[in-house]
Amino acid sequence: MSEHTSTLRDDCGDIVTDLHRANADFAQRFPGDRPDRQPVHTVYGGAHLFKAGTTKKLGSIALRHMDTYAPDAATFAGALGITDADLGAKVYDRVRAKLESEAIEDFRIDFEDGFGNRPDAEEDTAAVTAAREVAKGMKEGGLPPFLGIRIKPLNDELEVRSIRTLDLFITTLMADAGGLPDNFVVTLPKVTIVEQVTALVRLFEALEKRTGLAAGALHMELMVETTQSIMGSDGYCPLPDFHRAAQGRLSAAHFGTYDYTASCNITAAYQSIMHPACDFALHTMKNAFAGTGVWLSDGATTTMPVPVHRVPKGESLTAEQAAENQQAVFAAWRLAYDNIRHALENGFYQGWDLNPGQLSVRYAATFAFFLEHFDAAAHRLHNFVEKAAQATLVGDTFDDAATGQGLLNYFLRGLASGCVSLDELSLTGLTQAELETRSFVKILAGRSET
Repeated sequence: MSEHTSTLRDDCGDIVTDLHRANADFAQRFPGDRPDRQPVHTVYGGAHLFKAGTTKKLGSIALRHMDTYAPDAATFAGALGITDADLGAKVYDRVRAKLESEAIEDFRIDFEDGFGNRPDAEEDTAAVTAAREVAKGMKEGGLPPFLGIRIKPLNDELEVRSIRTLDLFITTLMADAGGLPDNFVVTLPKVTIVEQVTALVRLFEALEKRTGLAAGALHMELMVETTQSIMGSDGYCPLPDFHRAAQGRLSAAHFGTYDYTASCNITAAYQSIMHPACDFALHTMKNAFAGTGVWLSDGATTTMPVPVHRVPKGESLTAEQAAENQQAVFAAWRLAYDNIRHALENGFYQGWDLNPGQLSVRYAATFAFFLEHFDAAAHRLHNFVEKAAQATLVGDTFDDAATGQGLLNYFLRGLASGCVSLDELSLTGLTQAELETRSFVKILAGRSET
């Protein structure tokens, strides 16, 4: 017992009560990262083209594309600029394995840009047909781990059409399948005002009540594609208001590179993920949603890895034409690779893919990012955990608790992406149970009790 007495102890009851309430409110609004798996990409495809077997078909196309233009590890690594031969071989083998087992992690059935503005009867038919194909995929087990639809914006011009598509899709899906696929989400594009988010929540509530879905079953993603999503008319960032208006239904926020740069009056030649305007918007998103559990996704690379020469029926390409095709594909691959690396280095672990030829690059960039420093990071984490709460000096790098959690996140994302296995993570000195806590503090607490 201390011999010293605080003179404020009789006056601080209300202060502590108010502070406790405020801290509890903060903890509710910022619960931290979600423990579940985040996909490394979202693939968008027109709703009129979607079939139950679409994602498997795209995986097969991606493998053929890789076989055509990079049939071996050295060629693939050279195209992407991976100079370490051992790393290149490891990445190549794991990319092929990923394309064979789970080529697409997340797919968005698109009723917006990938579908276009069509007659109402045509979009009605597409909404019903796509829902039935999803129901078929649910029965046959052919859907990716994450799936959703993107409706049109809830602006004056398209709000009625968007609501009708959402209604037709959900009611048809419930009639045919009796439920939603795993990790289903509705993507709302071009959000400019909080009332659009509120409206979607109200639509969800009505659909849940009418179809028998559990309350809160429908979740949304918001797309940040306009300057008004970054700064509102009051001079404040509206993203936290969008989050609150979603009432616990907001799963992710995706960045729309080309609509956003267009809204900044940037000309087409300079509309790129690497533009400083995009970095500003993306880091505003990161600050707005940090600690909330909302996943963040970068946008797309729109330069497609497609050949410039087509093979006429019954003929073959000349050696010069084949070389030009490979050069065009390699240039698009390298651009996508550099864009994905830029996103990863800035803490954005998800992005868009628009073409099956981009899938190999998505996984190559992701796998290389996690593999190239794997041994050093595993050693640092193992060393820090072994010395528990003590600060550790490893080489010239000083580790603290925040670094420990950062290292843990690095391995958790590598594991979720399929880049590394649990066996390889044994180098960290952590058990599977410890990894599943996803918390460096909990790991240390657990070890201190044993």
